[in-house]
Amino acid sequence: MQTRQWILANPPTAEILNDTFELQTTTLPSVGPDQVLLKMQFMSNDPAQRAWIQGDLEEDRVYTEPVRKGEVMRAFGVCEVVQSNADSLKTGQLVIATTGWSEYAVLDAKACRPIQPNESAGIRATHFIGALGGPGATAYYGLIDIVQTTADDAVVISGAAGATGSIAIQIAKHVIGCKKVIGIAGGEKKCKWVESLGADICIDYKNKDFEEQLRKATEGFVEVYFDNVGGPILDLMLTRVKRFGRIAACGSVATYNSLREGGLKNWTEIILNRLQVKGFIITDADVPSIIQKLVQSIKEGKIKIGSDGETVVPTKFEDVPKTWQLLFEGGNQGKLITELK
Repeated sequence: MQTRQWILANPPTAEILNDTFELQTTTLPSVGPDQVLLKMQFMSNDPAQRAWIQGDLEEDRVYTEPVRKGEVMRAFGVCEVVQSNADSLKTGQLVIATTGWSEYAVLDAKACRPIQPNESAGIRATHFIGALGGPGATAYYGLIDIVQTTADDAVVISGAAGATGSIAIQIAKHVIGCKKVIGIAGGEKKCKWVESLGADICIDYKNKDFEEQLRKATEGFVEVYFDNVGGPILDLMLTRVKRFGRIAACGSVATYNSLREGGLKNWTEIILNRLQVKGFIITDADVPSIIQKLVQSIKEGKIKIGSDGETVVPTKFEDVPKTWQLLFEGGNQGKLITELK
């Protein structure tokens, strides 16, 4: 059987170009014992994927194997089992698996995690790559385990309208009960949505007076900053975190296409105010346990996972890279998902 795949043709060192990826057709191996043939339905789009393809990475300094030139672009998503030689998985079952940007894939059954959507409970298949997947678990792990946020803390969350940020807002406000929750997002519509999730205020970084608004919202400073973006916003927030405050370094989407450029001007704030800055990766966490806690919070009504928390983009396979790049253009509210047409 043949399938189309997107491979990494020219690993980028700056902006993604038209020749970064190449569409190819390949022949799949036959389905062996304890293996399954999968058809991709929904692809997860994640900022971390950009770091995986960086052309000048020092491999000893990254947390996972990079995608190398000529390899299928790595991605995971919701797949349907269309053929099974494994007792543990049945034809028609939905699973989460890492197939890459490929229409079909043959994988070992043990590499697939079965999921059970519950439409009556409002839990769709796509939630398992969003609120009930890596982004939701990252928000929980970062706020609760990494910087140990408490109800006595005021918190700022950047990228607040994204997949991780939108869940972090809800955890901070409704699960932890923080005394003040401040979001940062791009655009009036997104900011209003973040406030509907529980933020006391959400500030539009696109506004000309953004810095003034942020200083006013953080008067007296804040104890915790959950950073999803890096870049100039992180630099500014180093001046708005209280002495002995904590910063969860979750992502750096503002600089993923310019990793070797710029720098922090306010680094001395970390020293002078004894700030704790801690980076983290969700693969270090007990993700199944965290997901159970998120499910409980959803049942209790503390976390909303409505359709407005996902941006599902119906996409022809030949346009998969275009949909992925919406991540770096602010084209999503909540989790960005590619739905293969």
